[in-house]
Amino acid sequence: MKIPKQAKQVFKGVIFDIYQWEQKMYDESSVIFERAKRPYTVQVIATAENKIILGDEKQPYKKRETNILGGRLEKNESPLFCAKRELLEEGGYVSKNWSLLKVYDDVPKLDWKVYFFVATNCQKVAKQNLDPGEKIKIITVSFELFIQMIEDKKIFTGQLGFDILKMKLDGNLSQFKKKLFKKTPIKM
Repeated sequence: MKIPKQAKQVFKGVIFDIYQWEQKMYDESSVIFERAKRPYTVQVIATAENKIILGDEKQPYKKRETNILGGRLEKNESPLFCAKRELLEEGGYVSKNWSLLKVYDDVPKLDWKVYFFVATNCQKVAKQNLDPGEKIKIITVSFELFIQMIEDKKIFTGQLGFDILKMKLDGNLSQFKKKLFKKTPIKM
C-alpha cells in the first residue's frame, strides 16, 4: 500500500522508514495514521533440468531455512534486473526465460511489494557471490517435493505458498508446473 503524498517521514531506518499523516475521520475528527515503507523485494522460482533450485540458507539473526532465491531491489533497479542479479549472486545461475508470476502488495500498514518471477532452463555459469551475512547451499528438488515442502512448512514462500496450496485444492497444479518447466523463451 502506497504512502500518501501528504505523509511526513518521521523515522529513517536501514530497511524501514516510518511515515505519518493526519487523516480525517467520518465524524470530522482527525487521527494520525502511520505506515512503514521498505525496499521492494524479488523472489525467483528457478528451474533447471526438471528441478526447482532452492537455497538452504543461514543468516546471522535467524535459524537455517530453505527458500527460493531472492532479495531487495537496489536504488534505481527494476524488479526484473534485481531478480536476474539475485539468481546469479545467490545461485550462480542465469536464464534467458523469465516471466513475472505475481506481485504481492497486501500488507495494510506497509508499502512493500514482493515480485515473484519464474526463471526456466537456468544454467550454472558462476560461483555464488554471497553477501557477508549469507550462507547459502544450493539444493534442487522435484516439483512434487517442492509442493510437499510448502505443505509441511519446510520452505518459506510467503503469500505465494497459500496461492500454490489453493491451486492444489482447485486441481490447477499441472498448469503451474507447466509454467515452471517451460522450454521456450518467454517474452517480457
